[in-house]
Order: sequence, then C-alpha cells, then structure tokens
Amino acid sequence: MSDSLPSNPNTPNKHSSLTEWLDYMQQIHVSAIDMGLSRVLPVAEALGVVQSAKDDAYVFTVAGTNGKGSTTAVIAQMCQAAGYKTALYQSPHLSVFNERVRINGEMVSDETLIEAFSKVEAARLACELTLSFFEMTTLAALLIFAEADCDVWVLEVGLGGRLDVVNIIDPDMAVITNIAIDHVDWLGDNVEDIGREKAGILRDGISVVYGATAMPVSVQQAIDKHQATCYQVGQDFYYREVDASAWQYSNAAVTMQLPRPALSLTNTANALSAVLASSLNVDSTAIEQALQTVRLAGRFDYRETHNRHWLFDVAHNEQGVEFLLAQLLPLWQQHLTNYNRSDTANHSSNPHSSQKNQTTAKPASIKMLFSMLGDKDINKVVQHLTEASLPISDWFVAEIDYPRAASTEHLQGILSTYVDNAQIHEFKRLSEATDAVINASQPQDLIVVCGSFHTIGEVLAALAVDN
Repeated sequence: MSDSLPSNPNTPNKHSSLTEWLDYMQQIHVSAIDMGLSRVLPVAEALGVVQSAKDDAYVFTVAGTNGKGSTTAVIAQMCQAAGYKTALYQSPHLSVFNERVRINGEMVSDETLIEAFSKVEAARLACELTLSFFEMTTLAALLIFAEADCDVWVLEVGLGGRLDVVNIIDPDMAVITNIAIDHVDWLGDNVEDIGREKAGILRDGISVVYGATAMPVSVQQAIDKHQATCYQVGQDFYYREVDASAWQYSNAAVTMQLPRPALSLTNTANALSAVLASSLNVDSTAIEQALQTVRLAGRFDYRETHNRHWLFDVAHNEQGVEFLLAQLLPLWQQHLTNYNRSDTANHSSNPHSSQKNQTTAKPASIKMLFSMLGDKDINKVVQHLTEASLPISDWFVAEIDYPRAASTEHLQGILSTYVDNAQIHEFKRLSEATDAVINASQPQDLIVVCGSFHTIGEVLAALAVDN
C-alpha cells in the first residue's frame, strides 16, 4: 500500500495543515455518526492496528454514560507512573484536537496526526470505502499507538460500545462506568437497551469493572455469556472519603489509604479497580504518584483566573448533573467558609474599615454560564440545577458554535420555565457571555460553567487559559 494519495485537489496531503485535514474528514462521509464496524474493519486490517494491539499491548477499554474521561485519565496515569509506555485515547476534546491522542501524558504533534491521517486516507481509498470523521480519527489514533510501540492502550468509547469504532480492538480489561439514559436516538430509550450496547465491549474470559451499584439485566447477561469476571462497586470493591486530603479503597485483597486526587473518587475507584485486576505490575508507589498528579480539564475543574473563582464541568445529562451537584454542594460550603474567613481577616487588619462597609458587602452568589446541544434533555438538566439548594443569582446563556447547538432562544425558553429568583441574560456568543459574567460578578462569587464539552472549550478559549 502506498503512502501517496491520488492527485485530487480537494484531498489534503502530508504538507497540509491539521485544520485542513480535520475539515476534509468532516465532509467525506454522508453522516457525522454512522454506527457499525463493517466499513471500519477492512481499513483497520489494512493498517495492521488490530493485530498490533493483540500482539503487543495491554488494552483497557472504558464505556459508560458518564465518567469515562476521568476513568481513562486515572488508568493511564497509573500505568505511566509504573513505567509503562502508555497511550490514551479520549473524545471529544475541549480546545484542540490533539488532546484526544496522548502518549505518556503528552499530546501528539500536528505532524504525527497528519502523517497518520494520510495513511488512513490511503488505506480507505484502497478499500474503496467512506468513513466518518470519528472513524477516520480513531483509526489514526490507533495507528499512532501501534507505530509508537506503546505497552498499554487506554481507550475511551465514543458512543455506546458494541458498534463504536474503538470496539475493533479486543480489550484485556473492560470498564463500564455506569448506565443512564443518553444518546437515545442511537442507543435506545431505556437502560436495558443502552446496557446491552455498552456491554458490547466484553470479550470471552476477560475481566470487567462495573462502577455502579445498580446493574441492568442486559449487562449481567453479557457478563454471563462471556464468562467474564466482574468487579462491581459495593460488592467487590469499596471506597470512602477520609478527609479533604485522603480516601480509603478496599477490595478482597487490599485496603489502601490514598491521597485524594483532583478528580471524582467514584471514577478514581473504578480506575484503580481495573488496574489492580489487570496483569500489569503497578505498585502502591505508582498509584500514589498518579493520584497526586492526574488532572483532566473540565471535570469538576476548579480554577482561579481573571480575579474570579470558576468551576468547569462537562455535565450534559441528568446523571452527569446529579454527579456535579453532589460535589458542588460541599464545595460551595467550603467556598463560603473561605470567603468569610478571608473577609473577616481583611476587616480586622484594616483599622479604617467602617462597620457600615462590613455590613453592606454583597453576599457571595453563584453565577451560571450555561449552554447545551439541542439533542440533549435540556429540561432535565435545568430542572436539577434549579432545584438544588444553591444561591444561583444569574444565568448567562449563549449558543454554542456547533451545528447541533441549542439556540439561545430555546435555552432561554426552558430556563424561564424553571428559574424563579434569578436573572437570565442572553448573548449571541459564549465569548460575550464570558465577558459579561466577569463584569457582573464579584471576587467572592463562584462562576459555574457547564452543559457541554463545547461550552467548556469555548469559555476556556474566551478566557485564553490553558486546559
């Protein structure tokens, strides 16, 4: 198979930019999402990526409705800390495409991606097939991992499991984080159908970590069919918070007190269970090191920038928002404690501060910077956010710059149904809403940004901060 491409003026080449390649791959297939493996497999086999993974790598595949990004990040960090050359594939990205493809924690270069895209395109044309954007880019990631001789591949499923392109690779260890209603047009409108699709990543005789206490019958049936060994939270492993800096994990073999990571304990415990159940040699030193260093932008991501306190979270469905709120409520109480302590210290150190100034300072509040895709259940998300015991004083909404975005008018219409004691501010672009929320807030406030990966990405870009 030649690396050269046909002399088509519309086809990028190795000298084209990454943007030109990404734009091209968005256009060559009839639909953005096309579930199934029949078109992908011949191209993957021509590239040799399936056999490379089988022969040379230990593969973790992670599916589920929420928490896949955090789970894959922790697994990869632990394996890397243990000395394995570790590949990590995640989607979608927040700011730049390169975030999706990492080796030992580092994003691959534009040049590496372009070379892989060129080879995938050549194989696709030789097979006389069309592939979707996600299929093309996933094959490129797998090819990069194969050519880099990575010891461990950590793969996040994009949509579902059974028919997702990641599923062309046989995993050695599977993780299903949880099952909830999402992507109903593709996966079904009930947890049994969705569970069946996500359990499609299982293979005969492998181990699987299941990260929720309630398991659909369809998932249990798939486990039984494949004679897989299942490790389920609440039955085979447990975790609990010790204090703000430590947590405890236990299973039948070990009990460990560990440093608390910057990511959720639920997803961290799932990841640790998968690593401990694998055949890899990952000791407690590597685990502790990984937990102290792992980060993932946009997942309960607390920052201070532009003289404001921000919380970024990609929660975009009912379960994701419930998970966000479970962590946000204690964070808000801690935020108030810190603010009050700081405010008291400032007054006590300033002999000229008047009693009047102390009593007229504005109380801290929460400002929501919010937008979602139109094919999500916006009503459920907004309902959960507005019914939480949080002092949300203002909502700033704008349309995501993406074809499937919900319009500002649609978002405002839903918000007006649920919001009683808060102001709703509408903007055309998220960059404008970002400027507005900074100007309308005080240093003691908390700005929460949520609703979509795209929302987080655009706001981070507007703030000009690294993710």
